[in-house]
Amino acid sequence: MTTAIAKGLTAGTWVIDPAHSTVGFSVRHLMVSKVRGRFTDFEGKLVIGEDGAASAEAEIRVNSLTTDNEQRDAHLRTADFFHAEQFPLMTFKSTGFRVNGEEFVVDGEFTIRGNTKPVSLNVEFLGVNPGMGNGPVAGFEAKTVVSRREFGLDIDMPLPDGGAVIGDKVTLTLEIEAGLQS
Repeated sequence: MTTAIAKGLTAGTWVIDPAHSTVGFSVRHLMVSKVRGRFTDFEGKLVIGEDGAASAEAEIRVNSLTTDNEQRDAHLRTADFFHAEQFPLMTFKSTGFRVNGEEFVVDGEFTIRGNTKPVSLNVEFLGVNPGMGNGPVAGFEAKTVVSRREFGLDIDMPLPDGGAVIGDKVTLTLEIEAGLQS
């Protein structure tokens, strides 16, 4: 990713600041609306080499899931969905970076419930700021859509008149601020 340095991302390790970042999701509910949620406990980093080559990885703790509805959150943590007790982490590891106009595409392997599938994140680089005395920070927004069934979250809750309580396609939205550590 030689364009990383050209866009202001210097070589080094950029660590996600969870206090200024969000890992969110949305999924169709009753086929007429969306339920939105987020994970509050996650970590990750972007490593950029002197040659501009980049890699990224992240871990998300499933138990940190919240949709602001305790009953629904408890159900999502069960074996019907994430099975958080057996599979406490979701992970992402990049396999490549591509330039797509003004944005990047980060290809990688995403693991949920022990199922690893390829995903591509469409990433908008928001720039670099000198920070507040602790070194430079960079901002990114990323988005992808995944099939929950492909990752083993395959509970079907059909509606009597057709359709389902919950849709298959889940939109993942990341708003990331990362600080340069080295």
